[in-house]
Amino acid sequence: MTEHDPVVVAGMAVEAPGGVRTLGDYWAALAEARDLTGPFPRDRGWKLGELLRLGERAGWGNVADAGGFLDDAGDFDAAFFGITPREAVAMDPQQRVGLRVAWRALENAGIDPAGLAGAEVGVYMGASHTDYGPHAAEVNEYTGYRATGAAYGAIPGRISHALGLTGPSIHTDTACASSLTAVHLAANAIRAGECELALAGAVCVLGSPAGFYEFSKANALTPDGRCMPYSAEANGTLWGEGAGVLVLERESRARAEGHRVYGRVLATRVNHNGAGAPIAVPSSAAQERLIRKTVAAAGIPAEYVGMIEGHGTGTAVGDPLELEALTAVYGTAGSAEDGPLLGSVKSNAGHAQAAAGMLGLIKVLLSGVHGAIAPTRYADNPTPDVDWDATGLRLAAKLSPWTPIDGVRYAAVSSFGVAGTNAHAIVAMPALEEDPRG
Repeated sequence: MTEHDPVVVAGMAVEAPGGVRTLGDYWAALAEARDLTGPFPRDRGWKLGELLRLGERAGWGNVADAGGFLDDAGDFDAAFFGITPREAVAMDPQQRVGLRVAWRALENAGIDPAGLAGAEVGVYMGASHTDYGPHAAEVNEYTGYRATGAAYGAIPGRISHALGLTGPSIHTDTACASSLTAVHLAANAIRAGECELALAGAVCVLGSPAGFYEFSKANALTPDGRCMPYSAEANGTLWGEGAGVLVLERESRARAEGHRVYGRVLATRVNHNGAGAPIAVPSSAAQERLIRKTVAAAGIPAEYVGMIEGHGTGTAVGDPLELEALTAVYGTAGSAEDGPLLGSVKSNAGHAQAAAGMLGLIKVLLSGVHGAIAPTRYADNPTPDVDWDATGLRLAAKLSPWTPIDGVRYAAVSSFGVAGTNAHAIVAMPALEEDPRG
């Protein structure tokens, strides 16, 4: 059964590739099915010549000059947050970007971030290792700042410290499932009374192109710079960056404080593939178990779910296994005319790794606000791995009106980590006015 007083999303903020800095920017890009990817940044000191020639090596795949990169990942108003310039440079940019996005999420909720000092507000942030900065085991001008500058616990810790928050401050790294894991932990902390208000989010800024090397060697990168989830033309994933933060609290508190309710977090669940296949190989059976448990915990019929934001990375192994699990649970819930619409924001912005699930969840919440399901790119030629005529599941090929059920729109979000952790969330969005604060 669903809660009488559920945890809700009362505010949010996002940064995405293609110059996206506001919710309004993000929705416009999604609604227009815009490509937010671009060439590799030229200001990070990466060995681009070597990187772009990896495909010449025997057994390696081609690396396209493309990805979903934040335009201003290096920009940061250190003085605004009371941080010295030298310390700011020593900080992983994921700390900087996460901090400024968290600030804007609170403002979006109508909360003065500067007025929270001393409050037991929780902070839960997902992020993974991205190879930023000078080594700590050498003498350089940043020595003394690297202990905190390189610590992943400092990603939520910077937010808590800058705002004076005294609640739980926790970093989570379940690889590409990190975003939804952070939401899971934050929502459970609110339900358990550990805090009344929490920030839940994730960030990914690439300190190096290491992921491109790894997936080139694994031949899992798209050679043409296009991430095409669930498409017959899918030929690999494309790495990206991004950040998103949600403000979570009980619905009764949000209503009492005059905060907007973007959506109710009906249920979140996390599991692992277990043993058997190699650690990086997804498990359709584990994903199906997870999805079924999340639907049961949400207390709604599976057919209520009208939008599914899938993990959808465009890989030959992952997408078919995910589709198998989704069709087993949601594909039998509707007909070809009214079944749920499936998509992946990775088709717009690339795979933002730890932040990917957050970009997808915010996409879902904005779709709920606008009463329309954002399209997924490359949906005109669906993969033959699914018998689409035999399932109610469909790809969201165009911007589609989203009819609520008794005034509420229901959606599901999936994220699966490379080390075997799976996460799924179901949210319910009351029909709202059309103009989100941006």
